[in-house]
Amino acid sequence: MAIFPIRTYPDPVLRLAAAPVGAGNAELRRLVDDMIETMYAAPGVGLAAPQIGVSLRVIVFDAGEGPHHVLNPVLEATSGEYLYEEGCLSVPNRYWPIERPAYARVRGTDLKGREVVYEGEELMGRVLQHEVDHLEGVLLLQRLSRRERKEALRELRLEAMERGAG
Repeated sequence: MAIFPIRTYPDPVLRLAAAPVGAGNAELRRLVDDMIETMYAAPGVGLAAPQIGVSLRVIVFDAGEGPHHVLNPVLEATSGEYLYEEGCLSVPNRYWPIERPAYARVRGTDLKGREVVYEGEELMGRVLQHEVDHLEGVLLLQRLSRRERKEALRELRLEAMERGAG
């Protein structure tokens, strides 16, 4: 298994809709295993394949019940409201209060081609929604209010300029 670097804003792969995957094979199994290892090393509670530069519809997560994976996840249902300080491995060391539905249900398949359904409230619901967002090319920054997004982008540009000058 390998730990991959996490792609960070403004990497263009983070803005692309990911392609569907077929049935699990050895290569896909290796990708899922590497993503789980990368997620834990980051550390994070979820990771989408585009975050390691692979534009495929694969997510992994661990919201406290051990690692899981979903191929081609579809967000089927959401309900309620939940405000929470949310961060993202692709926008490191930044957190914003973001309101999302409290409950989410995702349906997809596992590596053996079996249908899987994951659902939950609060953290689990948020993780599922956040990772599916990545597969659609949606970053956490797009969930911010216009004012917050403008300020966040300004700060990120300044940081990038400082890194480039260093």
